Amino acid sequence: MENLLFYLGFATLMAHELDAMTQAEWRLLLVLNRLPDAIAEMAFVLVHIPLVAGLLWITNSGNPVLRRWSRIAVAIFLVIHAGLHKRLDHSPLYTFDSDLSLGLIYGGGALGLLYLLTVLVIARQTLPIDSQTTN
Repeated sequence: MENLLFYLGFATLMAHELDAMTQAEWRLLLVLNRLPDAIAEMAFVLVHIPLVAGLLWITNSGNPVLRRWSRIAVAIFLVIHAGLHKRLDHSPLYTFDSDLSLGLIYGGGALGLLYLLTVLVIARQTLPIDSQTTN
């Protein structure tokens, strides 16, 4: 269940990034919104190549500690990302108002939160129980 929630959250984020292209999300981003539209659009797309490659690499790392913490970081980002979109939804440049856009944004946030809760529950269940008592 833990892996499924992570992969669904990650896939939702990637689908949101596809939707972000149709919504010109770069116009909402601090650095990119200062550039000419054509350059900002290209930069927005190109920066996702190393970003997604890096995320795929670390979240599927053979090192279980790196894999676990990078997945937790992505899940936290999904929750924060949903909050950022909520904060921006009154901007005149904000166009993520379709059911698809909202479902991807807030669905991703919900999946991130569910993943974090699942990780927490599993961690609590697998903690070693101290059978020694001290008086």
